[in-house]
Amino acid sequence: MSLNPRACVLFVCVHNAGRSQMAAAWLTHLAGDRIEVRSAGSNPGDAVNPAAVEAMREVGIDISAETPKILTVDAVRESDVCITMGCGDTCPVFPGKRYLDWQLEDPAGQSVAAVRPVRDEIKKLVEGLIAEIDAEAEAEAAK
Repeated sequence: MSLNPRACVLFVCVHNAGRSQMAAAWLTHLAGDRIEVRSAGSNPGDAVNPAAVEAMREVGIDISAETPKILTVDAVRESDVCITMGCGDTCPVFPGKRYLDWQLEDPAGQSVAAVRPVRDEIKKLVEGLIAEIDAEAEAEAAK
């Protein structure tokens, strides 16, 4: 599959309050404006998980102003890569998209100490995703 020079990645979890918010923040922080970043939830919560906010603050990333958003068909349609995190089959499937499922512990109701390992695992997954997207963009540019 070929990604445009500015790929769009959508992170989806149930409440869009923890994992997907941290993943979107990491991708924005690490990739800058090279990659368009979105996040949504199949059943969005009222607010971003305070433990996720604090865990990200510890690494210098502020997600306190983020709000959970509902997953829409358009968000999936407009994305090149859709990454689900514990929301099962709620993400609509369109041909030509890449779908990944990251198995991550749900930080809902967890302490900041319990959220830190999830935050760090998400960072590693995001770094790998950036490397893949960059490699595909370079391969497309070389054609």
